[in-house]
Amino acid sequence: MTGAGVPEARAAGRGRGLAVAAAAVALALLTFFQFPGHTWLQQDTQIYAAILEHRYDPAVLANDPLAQHPHVAFTLYDEIAIALRRATGLGFREVLEAQQIAARALGIWGLWMLAESLGLALWPAFAAAAVCSLGASIAGPAVLTFEYEPSPRAFAVPLLFCAMGLAARGRWMAASVAGSAAFLYHPPTTLPFWPVFFALAARRRQWSALAPPAAAAALLLAAARIEGDGNAQFFAGLGAFEEHLQRLRAPYVWVSMWPAARIAHEILLAGIAAGAWARVRAKASREASVLLLALAAMGLASMPVSWLLLERMKWSLVPQIQPMRALLFVALAAQLLAAVAGLRARGWLPAFAWLAVAFLIPVQAVWTEPWEPRRTAVALALAGLCAAARGFRGWRAELAPIFAAFFLFPTAGGVANYPKLHTPELAQLSAWARAATPRDSVFLFADAGRGLAPGIFRAEALRAVYVDWKSGGQVNYLKDFGGEWWFRWQQTLARGFRPDDWPRYSGLGIRYVVFETPAPGVVGTPVFTNSRYLVYRVQ
Repeated sequence: MTGAGVPEARAAGRGRGLAVAAAAVALALLTFFQFPGHTWLQQDTQIYAAILEHRYDPAVLANDPLAQHPHVAFTLYDEIAIALRRATGLGFREVLEAQQIAARALGIWGLWMLAESLGLALWPAFAAAAVCSLGASIAGPAVLTFEYEPSPRAFAVPLLFCAMGLAARGRWMAASVAGSAAFLYHPPTTLPFWPVFFALAARRRQWSALAPPAAAAALLLAAARIEGDGNAQFFAGLGAFEEHLQRLRAPYVWVSMWPAARIAHEILLAGIAAGAWARVRAKASREASVLLLALAAMGLASMPVSWLLLERMKWSLVPQIQPMRALLFVALAAQLLAAVAGLRARGWLPAFAWLAVAFLIPVQAVWTEPWEPRRTAVALALAGLCAAARGFRGWRAELAPIFAAFFLFPTAGGVANYPKLHTPELAQLSAWARAATPRDSVFLFADAGRGLAPGIFRAEALRAVYVDWKSGGQVNYLKDFGGEWWFRWQQTLARGFRPDDWPRYSGLGIRYVVFETPAPGVVGTPVFTNSRYLVYRVQ
């Protein structure tokens, strides 16, 4: 290249880089606001929001056991969120969702690079990444490739996709930094990645790429010691009572409790991933192939490994790290490799067959269980259109049905990734409690059962909830919390409301009792009512 051509080449490179960044951000915004979407205070953020609010202001939720027993010592998720809130003046929802969008954009970029490393040109690779951005639900361990809520895993998983893409392109230090960032947010998510990355980096003699994860591990250990949890017991055994609680509250951790169809589904997906790789391996880079196949194999192996370590050896650390979440790499490998195989196929029929796999994964969580005809028909129709449109007249026409999927899956396909739990009545109740009750008040939702409304109330009203079903998910992590949660559950919601419980409620420290339906035998006038809730003060 002549000296005169160097500036033009650099300008072209910058232009391509800007186009890639803009496309990745645009697609991340589409996944956030349209499909698969996002949620707040409907699942794990009910727990994290309470912990963050209490850490930000210890007077908030001081009487709530969920806030008193945090499980965020070995992560910088809380420190980063609190620092961003103080720096920006925004709330936790805003700073967490901003990180979620940024992480998704980086994850999409990583999938894009992986698809290029599997033999696709720039924009066909973007099409493959867009298909994967439709998400996948892994029913057994209850995990997603694109998490709806801004939890630590929602940041770590796409950052890991970014690290995989960078490693596939031979950008070892950048991949190491991205993987280390994922580690700082959620170490268990990254555990399958590091052995594969270390082996590849060592083979290429990229020894400097080992420094970032070492620094990240040291940083987390130091942060844990500062928080007083640096001496956590990693090799303790699981007692019979703890096992009982976990099997009751978190059966997804125990593979023996899974339906056989879910295990068969994972084996089927692994077979599909292997078949798709056989179709694309001729043009795939060694790094991309090793990353996808090795991580998928580790995901498949996580089921017997978890069974051995948890159900036979009773190792209490296993429910905390939940190794079977690595099954998300099986779904990712099947989806990405199938998309690449479909986009590279020469005939319409093989292209349709492979693209059908990629489009069906987001709408059918378990392939060995009954299928829903409506969403299946939409996915197959879009796969057929995408197969027919590949490279039509020099344009990337296959992008049209792919982007249509983001709108048609939740409408024509009827795919509802999450329920609508936030209601005006619950918002009114939360606003009243926050403004009109003492900060140390404790509420009991007496007829909530296993509903999720109490957790939304806790985070929005910033008032303690005596017990709720969702917070019981912490029994995996904290032995002391598990015993307290079980006692509170048995004393209240497990037995149902009885009119003669009022004196006992007072002795338990409960100040307000919330009902969704009028309870017989309750004496007195509610201190708050709307069309859905009644609140009584315990004298």
